[in-house]
Amino acid sequence: MLVDRDFARLKDVGILTAREGLRWHLIETAPRQYDFSSALAILRAAQQQGIQIIWDLLHFGWPSYLDIFGPTWIDAFGAFASAFGRVLAKEMSGAAFVAPINEISFLAWAGGDTAYLNPFATGRGADLKRQLVRGAIKASEAVRAEMSTIRLVSPEPVIHIVGDPARPDDVRQAAEYRSSMFEAWDMLTGRAQPELGGKPSYIDVVGVNYYDRNQWWNHGNTIWRDEPEYRPFREILAEVYQRYQRPLFVSETGTENEGRPDWLAYIADEVRAVAASGVPVEGICLYPILNHPGWDDDRHCYNGLWDYPQPDGSRQIYQPLADELERQKQLERKQHDTTSSSARLSRFDVPLPPAMEFRISTAPTLDEQIRPGPARIFCRGTGF
Repeated sequence: MLVDRDFARLKDVGILTAREGLRWHLIETAPRQYDFSSALAILRAAQQQGIQIIWDLLHFGWPSYLDIFGPTWIDAFGAFASAFGRVLAKEMSGAAFVAPINEISFLAWAGGDTAYLNPFATGRGADLKRQLVRGAIKASEAVRAEMSTIRLVSPEPVIHIVGDPARPDDVRQAAEYRSSMFEAWDMLTGRAQPELGGKPSYIDVVGVNYYDRNQWWNHGNTIWRDEPEYRPFREILAEVYQRYQRPLFVSETGTENEGRPDWLAYIADEVRAVAASGVPVEGICLYPILNHPGWDDDRHCYNGLWDYPQPDGSRQIYQPLADELERQKQLERKQHDTTSSSARLSRFDVPLPPAMEFRISTAPTLDEQIRPGPARIFCRGTGF
């Protein structure tokens, strides 16, 4: 594993927070028998470099002997979460950040409606979403029981869909489809389908996953940023905050090839703009931090800050993105210097590291007014 050297690279560019996912199917190869050695290597390397991890308990995979549509799956996931909670409680002090399930909405669609991901079902997206919400609630209770300082993170994709203005039914359908991005969060809070057991405390920190292809015409093409129908990202962030009144961060964002620096600049500008209006956006997570093979075709995806490792363990950095990252850090410092410390305190008291800068994680791919402070950048990786 290159985990030690990769975390050192993060620290060298000022990234002190990362998202990482547990490999449940590798950790629990037999019922209730756990081998957390892979996670411990990452956790200890991160602590050595002073990097905070935001852990995904489930990032699209589970042991093959479990049927996700059955009650046994929920109990198994709760036991797995409890076991990892004990690991965290033993290995670290202070706050720990845990996302029980990454992108419930996407996984329900990809695994339950389109047979794109495990469990490769069709026509069962609604059933799968409810089951994932039940599992997230079970895991939340389990991990909190083991470590009281756990902060629960709920990452979901946000979208915008536009209907044909000449077709009222299409406009209505587009609006309904767009509003579905709130469904998993609403289930977790108990606003929707309260029989699942949701309550407001299950949403602690909101994660917003957003890419350059997250807006489209209903049943049609992608809407790009230079088109008049494109909705500014700042408006989407503000809408999410107004609905849930919780601190939030951009939990995934990025693009491929030469568009990487410009996309980062756009997202950071939108975050600064919405933060100036009082919305507590705590950070931006670059996804991914390392280039990786494509999900569908194993192509070499140029979407990270660093490339594949060389035989000696070195990685080539993508300098245009590195330069933009540094520019954004300077803008953050400037904003920090012009904002008093008292003005930057929020009522939420999210104990993120002082340099929760551009967060980069390691997984492969897709009210009361408060006074704003600067968002930081961190990462989500691709195979530490």
